Amino acid sequence: MNTSANPSPSNPTPGWTDSVLNTSVLRPSVMQLTLKDRAAVYSAYISAFKDGGIFSVTSREYALGDELYVLLTLPDDPQRYAIAGIVAWITPANTQSGRAQGVGIRFPSDANAAAVKRKIEALLGPLLQSERPNQTI
Repeated sequence: MNTSANPSPSNPTPGWTDSVLNTSVLRPSVMQLTLKDRAAVYSAYISAFKDGGIFSVTSREYALGDELYVLLTLPDDPQRYAIAGIVAWITPANTQSGRAQGVGIRFPSDANAAAVKRKIEALLGPLLQSERPNQTI
């Protein structure tokens, strides 16, 4: 008789072994990012990503593809925007360009992130066309 298909105290889920049930699932990191003024938004916004993105200065180590849950606060806006993004840019410590160490988080292609992208781009307006350097590109 095959007991792996029957729930029991040692095997509570049919078809799953104890080794699968005991593995820890990594949860996305949560990051709070407050951009206090338009210059900070310009410096952090990544318009090169199709769905938009944001750069966060951090010394914490991340890898490309890591999931990050960002709680983003924009200037003069009391609302915090929750975005479940993916690390798509890494600036390591001590770069020759003098840029700050941190990560670029690519926004997902969903309605919530699209609304945040529109809000950021409306806030930046003509600055989006600027040649002034920012934290990423």
